[in-house]
Amino acid sequence: MIKNSVKATYHDFGLLILRLFLGLAMLFAHGLGKWERLFGEEVIQFADPFGIGAIPSLALTVIAEVICSILLVLGLLTRWALLPLIITMFVAAFVVHGSDGFGGMEKALLFGVSYLTLFFTGPGKYSLDYVLKSKNK
Repeated sequence: MIKNSVKATYHDFGLLILRLFLGLAMLFAHGLGKWERLFGEEVIQFADPFGIGAIPSLALTVIAEVICSILLVLGLLTRWALLPLIITMFVAAFVVHGSDGFGGMEKALLFGVSYLTLFFTGPGKYSLDYVLKSKNK
């Protein structure tokens, strides 16, 4: 039988792995490319699901996929950082890729559900949120 402290360590280590993978994968595979598009020279063509324009839509997506991903990796303001990521992924899945069938929605749904799971579990002990919370006690 595994002791509770070992279970808690495994749990927190699992949350760390999940946070690092999701944050870094989103940042490097999606966010930085959009960052370059936003600040590059080419004409911006981007989905506008809320009718605010392509550039503001891209800017909001960059904030989620770059800034919030970095916060997720650090475990800083984790639940607040997850909210834009969750919204972005579900908009991508159901609005942008909604007509593509499940195959087109799958990646965004996997990210979105994983982010939602972290929102409910919290960042775990190996996070800046935990360190800051511990210092305030």
